[in-house]
Amino acid sequence: MRILGNTLYVTTPDAYLALDGENVVIQKGGNELRRIPLHNLDGIVAFGYTGASPALMGTCAERGVALTFLTMHGRFLARVCGTEQGNVLLRKEQYRVSDSEEKSLAIARGMITGKLFNSRWVIERAIRDYAMRLDTAKLKHTSDLIAESLRHLPDAKTLDEIRGIEGKAATCYFSVFDDLILQQKEQFFFQSRNRRPPRDNVNALVSFVYTLLAHDTAAALETAGLDPYVGFLHSDRPGRISLALDLMEEFRPVLADRFVLTLINTRQINGDGFVQKEDGAVLMDDITRKKVLVAWQEKKQEKITHPMLGEKMEWGLVPYTQALLLARYLRGDLDAYPPFLWK
Repeated sequence: MRILGNTLYVTTPDAYLALDGENVVIQKGGNELRRIPLHNLDGIVAFGYTGASPALMGTCAERGVALTFLTMHGRFLARVCGTEQGNVLLRKEQYRVSDSEEKSLAIARGMITGKLFNSRWVIERAIRDYAMRLDTAKLKHTSDLIAESLRHLPDAKTLDEIRGIEGKAATCYFSVFDDLILQQKEQFFFQSRNRRPPRDNVNALVSFVYTLLAHDTAAALETAGLDPYVGFLHSDRPGRISLALDLMEEFRPVLADRFVLTLINTRQINGDGFVQKEDGAVLMDDITRKKVLVAWQEKKQEKITHPMLGEKMEWGLVPYTQALLLARYLRGDLDAYPPFLWK
């Protein structure tokens, strides 16, 4: 099992990343702001127009340290990738499966099963924990509708049918997402999922956390020897980490969405940390962004018991574990891909 390291998030505008011996050095205006031993890191995420030295990029690629560049507001720009990990036979099998709708269907069905199952249990957990503060009948009805979608998944014969079932269930799930926001209702409300750009505080927060989760999932897939750009449910598109988007479907409700709700309901952030632009786009300010990043790192260190393996591990290792299970399935070591089912 890989040791869970830390992700370095660089949010300082106009910073420059360099390598000095075994250290990542953050510089600005010729001054050194901080240095971090590279061996302590499993990822670097740079926000804004941060530059990086060729020496650092080369060393990160060589050592498998995921180096990702995002805009200041979390939109993906680029990733630095080194020599492909894993053997060529695994990746060739991944590509063959991706080209076969029948074989892709089996994996996609498992991943969406995980997403729907976990979406349902986010709702069920809320009913259990906050019954006196929620419309439990409404939430129970939504949970039942998602359960009905789950029952239809085994009958899906095409990827489009899988997408249709997932889309219908997602609509049900997000129809009660606002009910799960228990604090700061005037500043944090949710009517529907919107993005590119997000137009309210909740969607801005959800989109940002999904970007963080996508980075972690892509890094996990690369570590397991898989190509994060070749998926089974999300279609291939230049620059899109399709397999990472596939795999993270299982984690969106239980890891990302519950994390967002916790930030709001425990008042770790507030509405003052968001600004609305003239075009209606809502963005986080620097202070709030840093609070979210610190809390995300802490969340990834929390321990859970993996439902299939029965092993205790940090949340941050769950994407890596699922990537390994997917690789084992593609190699023929498992009869089916086992999705992550949280309860």
